[in-house]
Amino acid sequence: MDADGVTPGWAAALEASALGAFMRGASAAYPIVNLGHLLGLVLLVGSVLLLDLRLLGAGRRLAAHAVAQALTPTMLCGAGLLVVTGVLLFAADARALIGNAAFLWKLGLVATACANAVLFRAVWSGALKNWDAAAPLAARVQVAASLALWLTVAALGRLIAYV
Repeated sequence: MDADGVTPGWAAALEASALGAFMRGASAAYPIVNLGHLLGLVLLVGSVLLLDLRLLGAGRRLAAHAVAQALTPTMLCGAGLLVVTGVLLFAADARALIGNAAFLWKLGLVATACANAVLFRAVWSGALKNWDAAAPLAARVQVAASLALWLTVAALGRLIAYV
């Protein structure tokens, strides 16, 4: 909602659209899409968790660079699934969600976490081959922030229905 409590027109239009009506009206659509959203969450946050824990020092027998290469496609697949299913879920209840504090915080933290990931890749990806020998403190702090951000995003997503 905007400052005066009025739902933005685009959210109301999306909810009133054929897509919004389908998501609310087809008995299996919302549950199936919700399960797809949960799968995307598991793929993204699970992969991020594994990679971030590796970058923080767990599982040192596995090369950090190799772990990043192995998990990045899964992260991207999960992110893509989350975007598609998130739009579909949003369409079903856009007017309520646009004013939901947990939803708005979730979106803001998703943007922050994505920016953090892009910045990390841009700045530190070259250091992954020598990560255990010379992982910069600033990079480890950024990895810890990634963990906190993505876990908070997941928690907020689950709390949307209760706020």
